[in-house]
Amino acid sequence: MDKIKTHRELNVFKLSFEAGMEIYFLSKSFPKEEVYSLTDQIRRSSRSVSGNIAEAYRVRRYPKSFISKLSISEGEAAETQVWLDYALKAGYINNETHLILNDKYDHIIAMLVNMSTKPENWAF
Repeated sequence: MDKIKTHRELNVFKLSFEAGMEIYFLSKSFPKEEVYSLTDQIRRSSRSVSGNIAEAYRVRRYPKSFISKLSISEGEAAETQVWLDYALKAGYINNETHLILNDKYDHIIAMLVNMSTKPENWAF
């Protein structure tokens, strides 16, 4: 197996970036009155997931910092799921879209937990 050289090669980063972009384009259709609330919140939290994964990868030689950044990313992923719940209940997204995106974030969270429980596998 080839050694991972950058955060962009991590499957969890790729999935979180993809999900964040899906949310960005989806949130463009949210009502204008949501621009400073739900739209901003869901965009911020979804982008923060991949941002914190990138930071975690850069500090992986320090297990406590690595785990901390992954934990922040996990929290942001869970927060994004809450905003998806609000978007569903408000009628801004349909059940299928909610299910697909929620499932992606469940997978992201599972990968982050796995990385956090074995930080030594990511050190160099």
